[in-house]
Amino acid sequence: MQSQQRIISLLPSATEIVAALGKRSELVGRSHECDFPPDVVKLPICCEPKFSVDGTSREIDSQVKSTLADFGSIYRLLDDVIERLQPTILITQSQCEVCAVSVADVQRAISERLVCRPEVVAVEPACLDDIWSDIGRIGAAIGAESEAESLVVQLQSRLQGITSARPEGQLPRRVACIEWIDPLMAAGNWVPELIALAGGECLFGQAGQHSPWMEWDELVANQPDVVLVMPCGFDIARTADEMTSLELQPGWHSLRAVCDGEVYLLDGHQYFNRPGPRLVESAEIVAEILHPNCFDFGHAGTGFVRWQDGV
Repeated sequence: MQSQQRIISLLPSATEIVAALGKRSELVGRSHECDFPPDVVKLPICCEPKFSVDGTSREIDSQVKSTLADFGSIYRLLDDVIERLQPTILITQSQCEVCAVSVADVQRAISERLVCRPEVVAVEPACLDDIWSDIGRIGAAIGAESEAESLVVQLQSRLQGITSARPEGQLPRRVACIEWIDPLMAAGNWVPELIALAGGECLFGQAGQHSPWMEWDELVANQPDVVLVMPCGFDIARTADEMTSLELQPGWHSLRAVCDGEVYLLDGHQYFNRPGPRLVESAEIVAEILHPNCFDFGHAGTGFVRWQDGV
């Protein structure tokens, strides 16, 4: 490893991990979505989507599928920026073609177009254990092995603190987690684990499995106690703009969660969609929602809001 590393992260969660391991000063480039810690927005952007991401969830879904069919990838690496930055380490992922630049795209660029030859570190998180392993993998690559071990212990301890403080003797509330609104998709991967840690039962999506598409009738038939809406890449305001799509669905107003005022909009972009250190905050958000008399981590209004029809 060179004395002065030059790290490019093409994944928001990896950017957060590098910073949490004390190597923020060695980050020289980022993806178009990397925005935490806040000062990383000053770094040069090294990739971009091949289409506009400003549309509705239905329009974005259509463009993603069309772009994948036409090009096999929905992201463009900015080769000239990467060459100028001369990275020694480039971090990306191999889990999802839609989430971020894939390791295949990076390796193709290095072999065919780029002169620089950075070490490529690829993460592939599907569950919490994978995330702990990815923190260790990144830590080993950037010379922060002990920091990675300490960070994992700290994060696991905080999660255990939530589990230990949950009210005893209560049946878990049945939770529907919506990761995409139109078409409808449930949250999978690590989200069901977060729900369970916070004391809930995730009705759709399996821990360690990709997020599944679902039919509207499935949601209505299962009558969740709580609905958490956390579209991938959307903040709360943008999610609120999309809620009409759900409100117009047959049976929405008769859902138990809707009638009881137990529908919440969550900041999926900053929390639940990022497999990094702030998944602990994601679990805190769920704990506040499921057990408001027991937990108050201060996330109300920023990490989540209660939804009321037409608001």
